[in-house]
Amino acid sequence: MASITEQNDLHILIRSKNPILVIETHEENRAMQLINQVALNINKPVFGWHLTEGLRRLEVEGQHFAALKDTSTAEGCLSHIKRMEREGLYVLFDMHPFVNAEHPQNTRLLRDIALSYAEHKQTIILVSHKVTLPDELKRVSRSFNLKLPDEAELEVIIRKEATRWGVKNPDKRVRTDKKLLARLVKNLRGLTWADAEQMVRNLIYDDGVISQGEVEEVNQARYKLLDLDGAVHYEYETAHFAEVGGMTNLKKWLQLRQKVFLSDKDPALQNMGLDIPKGILLMGVQGSGKSLAAKAVAGMWEVPLLRLDFGALYNKWHGESEKNLREALKLSQTMSPCVLWLDEIEKGLSTSDSDGGTSKRMLGTLLTFMQENDAPVFFVATANDISALPPELIRKGRFDELFFVDLPDAVARQEIFRIHLEKREQSGVNFDLVTLSEITEGFSGAEIEQAIVAGLYAAHYQDSSLTTDMIVDEVRQTKPLSVVMAEKITALRAWANERAVKAN
Repeated sequence: MASITEQNDLHILIRSKNPILVIETHEENRAMQLINQVALNINKPVFGWHLTEGLRRLEVEGQHFAALKDTSTAEGCLSHIKRMEREGLYVLFDMHPFVNAEHPQNTRLLRDIALSYAEHKQTIILVSHKVTLPDELKRVSRSFNLKLPDEAELEVIIRKEATRWGVKNPDKRVRTDKKLLARLVKNLRGLTWADAEQMVRNLIYDDGVISQGEVEEVNQARYKLLDLDGAVHYEYETAHFAEVGGMTNLKKWLQLRQKVFLSDKDPALQNMGLDIPKGILLMGVQGSGKSLAAKAVAGMWEVPLLRLDFGALYNKWHGESEKNLREALKLSQTMSPCVLWLDEIEKGLSTSDSDGGTSKRMLGTLLTFMQENDAPVFFVATANDISALPPELIRKGRFDELFFVDLPDAVARQEIFRIHLEKREQSGVNFDLVTLSEITEGFSGAEIEQAIVAGLYAAHYQDSSLTTDMIVDEVRQTKPLSVVMAEKITALRAWANERAVKAN
């Protein structure tokens, strides 16, 4: 399973005289298989340590070696390695809890082994799901990452599991189609070999069918395996543009780019000079449907929707906030192709120095990623207050387009009434949509929805069916935001007329 490239990369790190190597992985068996292959090629002995087994020479040609005396503890193991002065690879599993400020003797022992590398050539390989080394060990260590399976290898995994299922069910074959198979491969990207194999096995083994619903569920399962402490949220319910009233220009713009975004590896696109769409910024009046539109992009393109929570990224320690953002953006690459939704982005990024420059550094991290990222991650940023956004973010080239989401016109208001009525099992043909549209001029989509909700409460109280007159009564009692904040909305429209494309 270990590729020639992986073997060469690990070989180079060992030959480069790095005394401590760190492999962060959940795939212990695969890491050990790779280490054994490299050790065989360079003719070095391999020792392994587990807390439950102690330190022992790993099997050679069927021989089983007993644990060395007094090596069951981390300190005992490291002390023995130091005394052995024997060249070799020493693979220490889950040593990380014993190398920190609470165990300074272990840190010193590792440092002693590292400093004597030139004489004894002992390479320590720390294998665990996560390893955080003290500062004094970071300078003498290097990290090595196990390669994730690419799309061709993922397809091999699927076919291998299908063959296994076929052996157990000789009268049947796994059923799917080429389109679903290609979608499944994309949805498995970013998983380890073991996780991908287990997920495919779960899909196939119940009934031998790979269905549309199961392929979509893979994205949810993949996200749970890769989740970043709540900073990025997987949006399970993504809207379709049938649920979004108006926004004709935005819908058309997205339709023209859908095929290109979903075919990011197609060489023909490069020959035509077509770049992968990077993202859009949606600005407009509160309640006008920006958030719903962001969800609808993912629903229309049938890709995962991730929402970035800036509040969960910020940390009081210097540099940690930017690190959290980098890890969140890396997760979006792993989940690609996907839509990354930056909701109310003006609240997460700032150009002031009131927070010690953290927001400025966060902005720089985001802009660098947007500039250098080559994975199919489509940004959808939403903003209510364009004046609060840093100019570096909204200049041409950052986003493919800036869209202004205005209050819905008369036709869009009729459509919004119909959508929200039918969502609540009320047929639009039973209501005077023209009248409702006329009396709600200046209303946002959210305000229209709330008028329907209030009317339903009135109908329930009166123990009757919802009528047009009930909704009209609720509308007349409402002061829309376009009236309450008329000056601010007028200024926003004036700004957008010169600098943005109308979504409606």
